[in-house]
Amino acid sequence: MNVLVTGANGFVGAHLCRRLVERGAEVRALVREGSDQSGLKGQSVDIVHGDILDLASLERATQGCEQVYHLAANVKFFTRDPAAMRAANTQGTRNVLTAARKAGVRKMIHTSTAAVLRRGTNSPSADETMLKDDHEAVGAYELSKLEADRVAMEACAEGLPVIIINLAAPIGPGDAKPSPIGHTIIQFLKGRFPVYTDSGLNVVDVRDAAEGHCLAAEKGTIGNRYILGGENISLKDFLGVLGELSGVPSPTIQVPYALTLIGGVMGEITGRLTNKEPLACLASVRMGKYPHYVSIDKAKRELGYRPGPIRASLQEEIEWFRAHGMV
Repeated sequence: MNVLVTGANGFVGAHLCRRLVERGAEVRALVREGSDQSGLKGQSVDIVHGDILDLASLERATQGCEQVYHLAANVKFFTRDPAAMRAANTQGTRNVLTAARKAGVRKMIHTSTAAVLRRGTNSPSADETMLKDDHEAVGAYELSKLEADRVAMEACAEGLPVIIINLAAPIGPGDAKPSPIGHTIIQFLKGRFPVYTDSGLNVVDVRDAAEGHCLAAEKGTIGNRYILGGENISLKDFLGVLGELSGVPSPTIQVPYALTLIGGVMGEITGRLTNKEPLACLASVRMGKYPHYVSIDKAKRELGYRPGPIRASLQEEIEWFRAHGMV
């Protein structure tokens, strides 16, 4: 079976390519020319050059493919150019869907984020029914991904066999870019996390996330979305585990949300002046106002999804960052 993976050289994309090959698929790995392809080194994939903003390149790449996994995205909470982020995440998705429809693919897996889900009023964990409205989106990233989800569901209503993945924060080896959670871990390992807030997150081993994508294509219901997560954990406990595994002291001082907002404003200013991602920006601070826990019950029930514990995954990520000179 021929499959196309966009964003194939990204953190999750590279692990997905490896898992698809292990499952017997013939994988086309779509990457931008000149981009870092180290994550695909040694993999038995057909690397094709293209860009999700170049429809013609997508049409060439999807020709003859039975499945498309769309993972390419601009994944940053801080951006100086919201329009460029929207173009990549929304228009890029529209282009991939257009090319997939033209190619007649049998399954179109669109990878979104768990960040587009709201917490329930009667439940601490979000499920697949709790999609945010646009006015609830925090920052350009969330808004662009909400728009991309709508585009994907519109394509599904028009006959394209779409399944949406809402992915939690992936961890594990190979996070070269790094991802937002990887950036947080690096800053912690550098001793730049002196305090914490009353927040929480859901983290998942990147290899479990890759397997979950395969299960969604194999067993998922067209027109449905599935949350692929791992463990819900408070920020305090998450940093505590990092401290135990790395030997770096974890913070003991909890600060109120209002104080972190000041830090977010300062980070925003610093990031715009230096064009570097700050430790915290307004979007990341606002996203962390409340714990962002999710339920993976639907994926377990319908897909047979079984993610493992995160402690060993964090250990591998710490060792990988250190081995590659990132801390």
